[in-house]
Amino acid sequence: MKKLNADTIVCFGEVLWDMLPSGAKPGGAPMNVAIHFKRQGLNPCIVSSVGDDEEGEKLRQFLDDSGLVTDFLQTDDFLPTSEVLVHLDSEKNATYEIREPVAWDNIQYTDALQKLAENTDRIVFGTLALRNETTRKTLLEFFENSPAKRFLDVNLRPPFDKKDVVEEMLFLSDFVKLNNDELAAIAGWKGRTGKEEELIYWLSEYYKCPTVCVTRGSNGAALFIENKLFEHPGFKVVAADTVGAGDSFLAGLIARLS
Repeated sequence: MKKLNADTIVCFGEVLWDMLPSGAKPGGAPMNVAIHFKRQGLNPCIVSSVGDDEEGEKLRQFLDDSGLVTDFLQTDDFLPTSEVLVHLDSEKNATYEIREPVAWDNIQYTDALQKLAENTDRIVFGTLALRNETTRKTLLEFFENSPAKRFLDVNLRPPFDKKDVVEEMLFLSDFVKLNNDELAAIAGWKGRTGKEEELIYWLSEYYKCPTVCVTRGSNGAALFIENKLFEHPGFKVVAADTVGAGDSFLAGLIARLS
């Protein structure tokens, strides 16, 4: 077991194979974020589950080779390792076909996770992995037993975008990152409309979440922190594809804010 310390940061949720037109690649937002944390000198570990199959063993080996703590990567005896079909449009933007049930729908709360919770400084998690009650309950129990600061990555991908689940996590988070379309959708749940800046202030106040980041695709991002709003128009780049782009952005942001 690799050494944990007071700066341990947990990435909780899905690990999977992205089935791209060019072939299968390791993926999942928590895994992508963890790898970028590692590259920036942080001490991330993955809390997830893979199947007892060849695909799961290959994922575990990939994570080990990447230098990540995998002691909390569970193996499910019945459910398979997750595979996600990725479709790219003419502008290289990705859409996803997410199968279920898979191993990360069944993450169990164990004695090992209890000890990890007590020693975790930060936890990053998304809404996608919470589509199943078992994994959702495990995350909530982790929260109850941890002093960790909570970083939520909203990911509204129908049909895994239940309002009650997303709102519960918004209320429980210290930091939330979402895109401008997701901000408008959540505001719409409450009948709110208006300029993006107004909706950012509203979301922070309504859900008692002090830090809010809104990404705007090719138009940059906005960050509301310490009651101030900062904006950046972004940089012009030629996109190969957008798979994992938001995850690398999130990892970089958290690393600099922490």
